[in-house]
Amino acid sequence: MKPVIGITMGDAAGIGPEIIVKALAHPSVYEICKPVVIGDGQILERAIALTKANVTLNKIEKINEGAFSYGVIDCIDLHLLPDDLAYGQISPLAGDAAFQFIKTAIDLAKAKELHAICTAPLNKEALHKGGHQYPGHTEILAELTETENYSMMLSSPKLKVIHLTTHVGLKKAIEMITPERTYNVIRLAYETLNRAGYSNPGIAVCGINPHAGENGLFGEGEEEEKLMPGIERAVSEGINASGPYPADTLFYRAVRGDFDIVVACYHDQGHVPIKVLGLEEGVNITVGLNGGVIRTSVDHGTAFDIAGKNIADERSMLAAIQSAADLSPKEVAK
Repeated sequence: MKPVIGITMGDAAGIGPEIIVKALAHPSVYEICKPVVIGDGQILERAIALTKANVTLNKIEKINEGAFSYGVIDCIDLHLLPDDLAYGQISPLAGDAAFQFIKTAIDLAKAKELHAICTAPLNKEALHKGGHQYPGHTEILAELTETENYSMMLSSPKLKVIHLTTHVGLKKAIEMITPERTYNVIRLAYETLNRAGYSNPGIAVCGINPHAGENGLFGEGEEEEKLMPGIERAVSEGINASGPYPADTLFYRAVRGDFDIVVACYHDQGHVPIKVLGLEEGVNITVGLNGGVIRTSVDHGTAFDIAGKNIADERSMLAAIQSAADLSPKEVAK
């Protein structure tokens, strides 16, 4: 049975609608899943005209009304936006709509009508002006699923990274890292990869300081205080975790194949290596959400500067849909 993947439109003033239409114009998508867009029908029709995609739009109100057939884009149409919404401009309407799209998708996932959610990018300024004070998608998903223990995972063909902290300043990030958080994120990495078919995933933890502290030469013992107890607890439970390792060599080793996933301590430590490898194939994944909700996303922003020009690249969206299909529940994780 193919999983049903809900694709949220994100900020409709950006490239989200365009990359969704371009992605769903690939027959390969329908070979792995049943995609349904949660967004605005008028905006999708505009994107179809812009891209000249050989597809038609099927506006629906319920999942079971979907055609799920190549050449037809099924869309749960929330009717929230004008058809002349300006490209590339901050819009409170678009910010609020982006929130409503993801809220609807979460409700459907909770009701077990979706196997996974795949999100197009939103714009944080527009989101805030639309009345929703969140740092990003991950925090929205966590609150609406009442989840406390979650993490952001980034995936590309050569590297997977999961984060101890994300959208906070560096000083705050270090304060937030605790042995419990370290253990919980290692556990989330293990369960996520195990569900995806890795029988004994190798999990490597980055150091906080240069050279992972180098036995106290750098920092104030953060590795020993904040990371080591969590790593040791995971190892005691049979998880193949190790570290902390110096970040300046660890990502090279992971790309080489020494490890299956890297635990990064803060946002840029994990994001930079993934994005250097290429934005086109990067996927953002939220793991640990209550109810088993799986969420993947493109690993780029709304690209307001190119919105409406029909030059946006859909490869990251294709990769995100593929990851959503791969991670959709098939069996209970061990």
